[in-house]
Amino acid sequence: MQPRNMSMSGVVDLAAVKAAQEAKAKAEQARAQAAQQGGAGGVSPADLVIDVDEAGFERDVLQRSAEVPVVIDFWAEWCEPCKQLSPLLERLAVEYNGRLLLAKIDVDANQMLMQQFGVQGIPAVFAVVAGQALPLFQGAASEAQIRETLDQLVAVAEQRFGLTGLTVDPDAEPGGAQSVPAAPAGPYDALLEAAVQALDAGDLAGAVQAYKNVLSQDPVNSEAKLGLAQAELLQRVQGADPQQVRKEAADRPADAQAQIAAADLDLVGGHVEDAFGRLIETVQRTVGDDRDTVRLRLLELFEVVGGDDPRVAAARRALARALF
Repeated sequence: MQPRNMSMSGVVDLAAVKAAQEAKAKAEQARAQAAQQGGAGGVSPADLVIDVDEAGFERDVLQRSAEVPVVIDFWAEWCEPCKQLSPLLERLAVEYNGRLLLAKIDVDANQMLMQQFGVQGIPAVFAVVAGQALPLFQGAASEAQIRETLDQLVAVAEQRFGLTGLTVDPDAEPGGAQSVPAAPAGPYDALLEAAVQALDAGDLAGAVQAYKNVLSQDPVNSEAKLGLAQAELLQRVQGADPQQVRKEAADRPADAQAQIAAADLDLVGGHVEDAFGRLIETVQRTVGDDRDTVRLRLLELFEVVGGDDPRVAAARRALARALF
């Protein structure tokens, strides 16, 4: 099965929006059900390390990544560094006690997966969170470095996608319960699903309205805020002529609207630093209402990328320097 949603550079990915919403909802449902059952339904520690092949990739990695971050270890029997790294990853997977799942992929038996992830050499370690893949490291790494990387992965998975991991039951039989059963749908699930369906159909106006419907009832709903920011961004660039937009921005460096339009295109294309840098420079060049308009758009783009992204933190500091 071919892995989906494998873009690692783009920021605005409709499939990612949908996956994040589904993952957050499933995590909340799992926690509620676990509380009702007194924590029942946990997995065995042995189930935290699994062997994965192409046939089971979607079930064992993509679907599971909506519940827990899945770390992928690409290895081979002939790879000497793998023989040192793999046991360390297996031990850490158990130590993290359900906050992540380790999937081991033998590259000799799964060449297609190796190619689709763009693996150039092994050992290579990736992660999949809510259906989205990201590279972690390649080659040898110290235990301290690996722990730091896994800590960051777990933090992002929880903060951005609401993934708190699996419940581990030391007494559970290996190969038993894989996850906590889902609880009843939440109060805004239908509205959020309507937004996702509109996005899938290319109905950006419908998606915007659906997210606004959620926010009218729950103004702090993080899923709806993120979805609205991304849908509005896509709506703004829909039908734009990139060549013309960039020419106007180059010809009028102090024109707030021209720079805003170009920054939107930058972000949709995955050029995060370019988008942020363009608007910060425009803040420095403008005054009054124009400056405030640019500042507000930059804050909107921060919402699109996510407050936990280090590029957002760096841009916030740069914006503060530009303003004060």
